[in-house]
Amino acid sequence: MSLHYVALGDSTTVGVGDPMNGSTTDLSGAGARPGEGWRGWASLLADSLASTHRVTFSNFATSGATVPVVATEQLPSAVSLADGPIDLASLIVGVNDTLRSTFDAGRIREHLDLCAEQLTARGALLLTVRFHDHGRVFGLPRWLRRPLWHRIEQVNVAFDDLHAQFGGIRLDMADYPEVYRRDFWSVDRLHPGERGHRTLARAFADELAVRGLRIDVPPDLDCAYRPPSKLADAAWLVREGVPWVGRRANDLLPWAARMALTQSLPSGEGMRLRPKKREELPPVLRT
Repeated sequence: MSLHYVALGDSTTVGVGDPMNGSTTDLSGAGARPGEGWRGWASLLADSLASTHRVTFSNFATSGATVPVVATEQLPSAVSLADGPIDLASLIVGVNDTLRSTFDAGRIREHLDLCAEQLTARGALLLTVRFHDHGRVFGLPRWLRRPLWHRIEQVNVAFDDLHAQFGGIRLDMADYPEVYRRDFWSVDRLHPGERGHRTLARAFADELAVRGLRIDVPPDLDCAYRPPSKLADAAWLVREGVPWVGRRANDLLPWAARMALTQSLPSGEGMRLRPKKREELPPVLRT
């Protein structure tokens, strides 16, 4: 049996956090491309599928990608380069959007719907996730964690609706207690480490097997490398972590302040999401 699997998304799908063969690839993952020093859950899943099937795997994910980038840059490539039907398509993206001052839940929903429509039209079974509380993993202060979680939940609701309409396999990351364990994550706490990537790959493989897709060799959960040491954690926090939080706070702080003000107003006077008008959307969405 032949399977065509395409992966769309951000640095997690690129594989950042799971260095290939002990690579010393820059831990920040800046500018990372699939296969260039990183392995990751999507590659692990593809290798597992290949234990039973003839697999064509194309990873279009890019480090730093937002939902609009996936829809306007990755999706056209995935659809145009596909020779024949697409059997599986992973679509995991949205965290980068929540960390931007340009966050727009309405536009995120529009772009996700576009991706789902075009991928399922080619026959793809969608693989998606429902995100956990990233602020808890980061250890962010409550005043910054709350608005971040509010945004993540808006992305989750968009994925909820997408799953209800287009089906597929969706993992709810909050259902996995290990998500909040330190050894699930790489040194930056933003990207899964080897254990996290293996867990994602195995979870999707198990769900595919439940749906009748034979997989002779499921992704291995045993890790080849040790998780980051406390010394590595501390070094990263000083060198990268504090500056990163500072940069993100510049985006999130105004939102946090508005959110606090909104919650102090009488019910009904808070911020409302305004759906984008047709003329405000990029040409690709005006169909």
